Amino acid sequence: MVSPLVECVPNISEGRDLEIIERIVDEVRKVPGCTVLGVEPDHDYHRTVITFAGQPDAVVEGAVALISASIELIDMTRHEGEHPRMGAVDVCPFVPLRNTSLEACAALARQTLDRIADTHIVPLFLYGHAASSDGRRLLSTLRKGEYEGLESRLSDGRSIHDAETRYPDGGAREWSEAVAKSGAITIGARPILVAYNVNVEESDALVAKKVGSLVRSSGRLLKSEAGEKIRAHGMLSKVQGMGVPLEEMGISQVSMNLLDVEACPLHLAFKTCESLANDHGVSLCGSEIVGLVPLQAMLEAGRFFAPDAPDEVALVEAAVSGLGLNQHHRFSPREHIIEWAVESEVGQ
Repeated sequence: MVSPLVECVPNISEGRDLEIIERIVDEVRKVPGCTVLGVEPDHDYHRTVITFAGQPDAVVEGAVALISASIELIDMTRHEGEHPRMGAVDVCPFVPLRNTSLEACAALARQTLDRIADTHIVPLFLYGHAASSDGRRLLSTLRKGEYEGLESRLSDGRSIHDAETRYPDGGAREWSEAVAKSGAITIGARPILVAYNVNVEESDALVAKKVGSLVRSSGRLLKSEAGEKIRAHGMLSKVQGMGVPLEEMGISQVSMNLLDVEACPLHLAFKTCESLANDHGVSLCGSEIVGLVPLQAMLEAGRFFAPDAPDEVALVEAAVSGLGLNQHHRFSPREHIIEWAVESEVGQ
């Protein structure tokens, strides 16, 4: 029988100090059977996406090692960045890759939470398929108020959270110096998600923010003068999105999570953003995949841009070119396509 393979994609709240990032990732590399597939720091987001894979027990050990090192090395009292976050490890999802299930990955998430709760003073939340209730499934719901709202959230002060989402599933439940340093950590299980950012040729993100609010599935919340609210839903299915400036690069991005890349393929997200940006007189300048992407998603994009491409390699090349994946960022198919990376690195 083919052994089960699980992916873990923690996002840590450090994207600038490469020495700290390397020390954290090295703790994962030390775990037997745990293979690091990607490390992608972002200066403006002040965040690094780390991808590793292996058999379930090894991946749990890798997650525990990474979270422990992040709590030790990252100080949230000094953190500022463009991306929403609650703590040193903003999110740590387990993802089924082969011969396993979301339910099994949810059990791994709960096991990891228990391990961290036993050794660290840190608030711990569960999300996705590991969530303790339906109202806690979305990361964006649990993360409301972010790190800056965590003290009042845990101190019975004013909070935007209700009783269902306010308190952690495990670990620390009160504000302290240790919690101030670490923030809160969210662990969960989810299907394969594609973190996809479309680059916009502007520095202030005015158009990128408009495009983000139009394409994301939740759309815009509209208010009347009397305070009544109504929601206009967005253009794309199963997409989270927002516009952010990338000051270091002098451009902006429509930063998206494609929660179901079959419902919203890469090329549909790209061309929709391009059309909307063009309506405002602004051009795109390529795009970026953060972390890894399924091969099928790249093949579908390749068929859109080059329907007569003769094989998988040619289709992937067409997708890379059509999406502008190497325009401002580096995209290596052997490193960034899940199946090819697992084949070359994990070798199982």
